[in-house]
Amino acid sequence: MGRTPAGPDPAPLLIACALGIEHLALRTGDRGGSHGRVTVLRTGMGPKNAERAVIDALGKEPMRHAAVVATGFCAGLAPGMHPGDLVVADETRDVHGRTPCVGTELLVKELMRAVPGRTVHTGPLTGSDHVVRGNERADLLATGAIAVDMESAATLHSATRAGQRPVAAVRVVVDAPQHELVRIGTVRGGISAFRVLRAVLPAFFEWHRSSLLPRR
Repeated sequence: MGRTPAGPDPAPLLIACALGIEHLALRTGDRGGSHGRVTVLRTGMGPKNAERAVIDALGKEPMRHAAVVATGFCAGLAPGMHPGDLVVADETRDVHGRTPCVGTELLVKELMRAVPGRTVHTGPLTGSDHVVRGNERADLLATGAIAVDMESAATLHSATRAGQRPVAAVRVVVDAPQHELVRIGTVRGGISAFRVLRAVLPAFFEWHRSSLLPRR
């Protein structure tokens, strides 16, 4: 009997982050449980770099149909947030509009399993082209956003513009109203955030696996 032709390879997973320290955490995290090809992309800081890097990555095989997760550190906007808390976006926002995220509830459940004891916040994640400090936090909180970073919104907007695909954004709070850092790119006061980021990969892989299943 002839061999049954193999089916198409499952869509890969692109995990996008901005900073070298974020890339290090993700590269050295738990890779068990991945389903298919996984690429961790360092985009560089800021929305323009994120847009350029993501469009370039998704414009080449085998990543054209990849699911995309934007991750890394963020600044929390709500009182009571602490470094090491997790933010799962139900949508990202920037000057281009809003990008809905897929599988938010699943990600919350899997993150609680991957990083037990950590607080997981869910809500809108807004984008900025600069580090947000002081009174600007309150202004963004008043819009309904619960956290801010410079790359997630640009990453997901670029990903969906390049083609239909599952997208999500998960961030670890490293900078919060009562715990403001001098620079968001530092890990001073945020060692716990680094450790949390190292632990999130299994949740991303389970989200990816779910996104590959046929919809009923």
